[in-house]
Amino acid sequence: MKQFRCSCGNTVYFENTYCGQCGATLGFLPDVLEMSDLAPAGDNRWRALNARGRIYRQCLNYSRDQVCNWMVPEVEPDAFCMACRLNEVIPNLDKPGNRELWLSIERRKRRLVYDLRSKRLPVYNRIQYPQTGLSFAFLEDNPDSHEFVASSGDQSVMTGHSNGLITINILEADDVERERMRVQMNEAQRTLLGHFRHEVGHYFWDRLVKETPWLAPVRELFGDEQQDYSQALEAYYNNGPAPDWHQHYVSAYASAHPWEDWAECWAHYLQISDTLETAAHIGMLRSDVVDLSFDERIDRWINLALRINLLNRSMDQPDPYPFVLTGPVIKKLRLVEKIITDGRKLVF
Repeated sequence: MKQFRCSCGNTVYFENTYCGQCGATLGFLPDVLEMSDLAPAGDNRWRALNARGRIYRQCLNYSRDQVCNWMVPEVEPDAFCMACRLNEVIPNLDKPGNRELWLSIERRKRRLVYDLRSKRLPVYNRIQYPQTGLSFAFLEDNPDSHEFVASSGDQSVMTGHSNGLITINILEADDVERERMRVQMNEAQRTLLGHFRHEVGHYFWDRLVKETPWLAPVRELFGDEQQDYSQALEAYYNNGPAPDWHQHYVSAYASAHPWEDWAECWAHYLQISDTLETAAHIGMLRSDVVDLSFDERIDRWINLALRINLLNRSMDQPDPYPFVLTGPVIKKLRLVEKIITDGRKLVF
């Protein structure tokens, strides 16, 4: 993610609602992907000083609930910003602790939307396009159940994607519960933002790969997705991944089924792109790194990830990037980038 500045010159961050130096109210402008300090213009109207004084309104989740910091262009009639308009279900805010979990979830969701918009991918909700739009449901388990696997015998919530609706179990926003699940499922990494990136990969499979000319080359690299999905997952959870999965997949879970391989690679591509952009903006890499060829960017990423891991080890912390990018995985990531670039032409 790029670096943002207030008009006073102070560095501000994607989640900020005010400038720590001058005290100005801040808002993110999704139409131009910029943070801006704001001058009151009356009746929830704000003049964006970093956008030539254009007028915006605060998202209702900003002005009312303080769980958002995005703005709505004055010309749009909506009360919610483009990120909050993706919500179909939010947690029960009367339940203690749920507001904090929702705030954590919304922060990651907005970063996901930034990722997609920075790649110039279309992001539309299911009110605009009921058949092809994107939406989110943030749900919680039955209080008597602490499992993440859905079954007919309880009301457990399974994080996943179905026909444009991404469901997130709100316990994924609880650091203790998420780490417990990471250990239980023997995962190298489990993050809330990673869930968003992974599940939106399934969504864009339907939009960019399924029934498109990209299906054949994707099958060639990722495998035939027509194999039975339920049986493949059952085999993975019963038997584990193949012993040589490290050579062909970015994660063990990616080996479960071609759909999961695609979603894992999609998530990794977004993670790599976002982190390289951040590193360039804070001076860890040259500013032109985002304009380099794919292979050059992957080389920069491998070197950067190694350094970040070494820094964490010096502080006795786990590796932030516990993955190895082999030749077959890099080929898959390259294809993901090609499809994302072509996806900018997607018509809903």
